[in-house]
Amino acid sequence: MTKGRLEAFSDGVIAIIITIMVLELKVPHGEDLGALRPLMPVFVSYVLSFVFIGIYWNNHHHLLQAVERVNGNILWANLHLLFWLSQVPFATGWMGENHFAPLPEALYGFVLLMAAIAYYILVRAILAHHGHESRVAKALGSDFKGKISVVFYLFALPLAFVSRWAAGGIYVLVAVMWLIPDRRIERRLASG
Repeated sequence: MTKGRLEAFSDGVIAIIITIMVLELKVPHGEDLGALRPLMPVFVSYVLSFVFIGIYWNNHHHLLQAVERVNGNILWANLHLLFWLSQVPFATGWMGENHFAPLPEALYGFVLLMAAIAYYILVRAILAHHGHESRVAKALGSDFKGKISVVFYLFALPLAFVSRWAAGGIYVLVAVMWLIPDRRIERRLASG
């Protein structure tokens, strides 16, 4: 089975997720900068979520560039990832509307955690189908950032009830960590 439909469907779902998130940004009533102040938590949560969705889209794109074919397990694992990514707009809106209150911020972290686990499951399904000596397996390597991200999310979840700033800082740290370019797959594809 070719990967083209999987890529096209995933790109479409991710585009819809971003569209839903931006539609949650409401136009303020008022014409001065003060009218924007109440919207800052919503905007900050949107920016953070946009970055996370962008990171997933980018990594998903690179991952599928190294994949030669897909099977049913990969399709289901990909749907599992898209399910959790589709929860980001709700978690983003709830967290922003409630000014990063503990429960909404913990739910946001839970959605990020589940998306990270779903991505890991997708990678495992791809490796099971292609083999651990395949081009994609060699390109992925040990995936330290993926594993440490899960640990950070697990730490941030209960921390949201103690210090919302610290939990939010961990979410930002994970995003910054992933914004640093990861050239493993690109290097492997370039070298053949």
